Amino acid sequence: MHPRIPLPKIPHLVIDDPAHIKGVRTVATVEFTKGIVVVLAGLGVFTMRHKDIWGIAESFLEFFHVNPLNHYVGVFVDLVYRISDVRLWKIAVVASVYVIIRFVEAYGLWYTRPWAEWMAIASGSIYIPFEVADLMRRPDWFRLLILVINVGIVLYMLMLRLEAAKKRHAARMHS
Repeated sequence: MHPRIPLPKIPHLVIDDPAHIKGVRTVATVEFTKGIVVVLAGLGVFTMRHKDIWGIAESFLEFFHVNPLNHYVGVFVDLVYRISDVRLWKIAVVASVYVIIRFVEAYGLWYTRPWAEWMAIASGSIYIPFEVADLMRRPDWFRLLILVINVGIVLYMLMLRLEAAKKRHAARMHS
């Protein structure tokens, strides 16, 4: 048996910088909101799947003063019509995993956990190529805004992680 060599313990730096906490909690709120939007969209799809979709859609559009001839409205209604129960369950599983990831990330960010900051970098980075491709196919201000927000979050989290690494290195050098 080989003797185990203990690794040096590096204490978790307590984050008491109000700007850091505020920034990370802002990102946590964004991630939590993304999860809530997916939950609400999923509930909406489930409740409408066996009902008079046009009646519901017309009431909804009338209430929000949306043009029923809008392309996105037609795409949504067509999607709801074409979804089978099996496909709906597959979508529900993927959406559930997405929501769980968003909520776990939001929780970790709210409590300024370093793992959540890394998770925000990784999960945000995954979407960037898809968002760029989508923006190139159909450029509009909304897609550009989504891309800019996502890139901003990834860069901000990366900056925080690099700053923390610098502080850890400085703490090691002084101990």
